[in-house]
Amino acid sequence: MKNTKLTLLALSVAVTGFFSFMSVEGGSIKGTVTPADAASTAWAVSATDTLKDAIENGVFEITGAKAGTYTVIIEAKAPSKNASKEGVVVTDGKVTEVGEIKLPQ
Repeated sequence: MKNTKLTLLALSVAVTGFFSFMSVEGGSIKGTVTPADAASTAWAVSATDTLKDAIENGVFEITGAKAGTYTVIIEAKAPSKNASKEGVVVTDGKVTEVGEIKLPQ
């Protein structure tokens, strides 16, 4: 009986240790912006998270997003204006493709 309790305790400690070192992968948000040279930064905002990525050649990928719903905001350079896309759903371990976001003049 004592060996069984010790074995269960050891197994419990091992499982707890295993799960404590597992990391949540998160997801990412990817898209393009036109005109490509009119944008500087892409932001992803949720109720609990704010992430950003520089836009290079009209392309962005915001990584490390927790699962949830985000609003993507594209920060524009003058004379263009900022643009946003609401309701972007991120799933852990997946890339969410938002497609092309056009900046208004």
